[in-house]
Amino acid sequence: MAGHNQLGEEGEKVALGFLRNKGYEILETNWRSGREEVDIIAIEKHTLVIVEVKTRTSDYSGSPEEFVTKKKQRRLIKAANDYIEQKDFNGETRFDIISIIMKDGIEEIDHIEDAYYPKV
Repeated sequence: MAGHNQLGEEGEKVALGFLRNKGYEILETNWRSGREEVDIIAIEKHTLVIVEVKTRTSDYSGSPEEFVTKKKQRRLIKAANDYIEQKDFNGETRFDIISIIMKDGIEEIDHIEDAYYPKV
């Protein structure tokens, strides 16, 4: 497995534990819609939360959340709409990013709630 894939998987495990500790109910991990994958789908206080996890070993070339591009956001929004339709979810939806820097056994976690919004 490529190093970046392994780092990404480690970051997702850290993010899952982080969200569970905050009281989130995890509904799905690595949920797929076509070619797009949603890292984590959770519920927090009756709100559906679509979570993109970005993990890096440093912020030298930018913070991890900066790598969630507008194109990636559009794809996640489409995937979220597919999920909502499939599950017949009727409620609020929020898009979060969990940014993780893992270096020398230390994890810096930044949970950005409402990181971006779908265009209406």
